[in-house]
Amino acid sequence: MELQQMRYVLAVAETNSFTRAAERCLVVQSALSHQIARLEKELGAKLFERTSRRVRLTPAGTAFLPAARQCLDAADRAAAEVAAAVGQIRGRLAVGLIPTVAAVNIPAALREFRSRYPQVRVSLCAGASEDLIEKVRDGAIDVAFLGLPTTAHPQGVHTRVLAHDRLVAVVAPDHPLAAESAVDLTRLSSEVFVDLPAGTAARLQSDQAFTAAGLTRDVAFEVTTAYLISQLVEQQLAIAMLASAYVPQLTGVTTIEVTDAPTRVECAAWSRDGRTPAATAFLEILGITTPSEPNPNHEPNTASA
Repeated sequence: MELQQMRYVLAVAETNSFTRAAERCLVVQSALSHQIARLEKELGAKLFERTSRRVRLTPAGTAFLPAARQCLDAADRAAAEVAAAVGQIRGRLAVGLIPTVAAVNIPAALREFRSRYPQVRVSLCAGASEDLIEKVRDGAIDVAFLGLPTTAHPQGVHTRVLAHDRLVAVVAPDHPLAAESAVDLTRLSSEVFVDLPAGTAARLQSDQAFTAAGLTRDVAFEVTTAYLISQLVEQQLAIAMLASAYVPQLTGVTTIEVTDAPTRVECAAWSRDGRTPAATAFLEILGITTPSEPNPNHEPNTASA
């Protein structure tokens, strides 16, 4: 069994096409098909069902894929570790981030990283904090930037706090509340809200605050991005609560201080199984240079970030 055969299988599984997989792998289709056929013969099982209309994994192929990915990841990491030992950083860097990250300037950090380590391939993945934590645990991403309630303690990953922030109310410029300098949760509870989906870490920050105050609110709109939140707010469909450090990036809305606002913590997270050389180099650019140790108490990072 060869690593290249595993790469071919993975490419076919991801593209659902032998033709597109061959194009991705920069080989002729006949060579790719031949190598996969050799592997299937060695394994004694078909990995794909092939028809004139589609290609899909067999149960054997589905079982084969996770281990194949692990083997390829291990091979890539071994090559990266050897390169790092002789003073080179290469390989891949997969970064996950919440859409409202504000504690670090990710594009600026990547610009610096790219200028120092041009051989590293970089991928970015935006998502909810809880999903990003799982991806870090699974090894799908190397570093994640999260926004969490202060009561949250991510399991199975190392974390380092980057900043604490308070939420503010976000309303349309001509909303009746726009003229107020400050409001409290009691006043806000009578409004219609737009927020992220129930159960997400970002949503919990507000839900827990209203519940702790003995209040309920009407979340009439659930969306998946802060951009959509701002668009619905601007149209006076609802109001929202977002991190104060993030809202200056928005246009067409007005922010109001909330006297009893919930707080959130932004932190970086990486695998407990060890950081890749590329991940270590990226974190160092952000000033995160301390050893990879758990940080269950959300102690602030004193380095520049």
